[in-house]
Amino acid sequence: MKHIFKIIAVLSAISAVWVALLETSTVPRSYTWLLPIYLVVALGCYGLFMVGYGLMFFPTCPREAILLQQSHCHAEN
Repeated sequence: MKHIFKIIAVLSAISAVWVALLETSTVPRSYTWLLPIYLVVALGCYGLFMVGYGLMFFPTCPREAILLQQSHCHAEN
């Protein structure tokens, strides 16, 4: 349940910043309407990065690999 509150808090903060940028006109309105699209693209890039990082540094477990190989050989016989 805590995780959903974190997600709601982050989305609320992002929405507040977006509305503030729309109201104060510090950023041109044509750019401000594109911010949600930029956010989705940035989250997609972050997700791809995390998957790639997880694959590059996947933990190897030699002991479990040996046990799995033994159980595989045992299943074949």
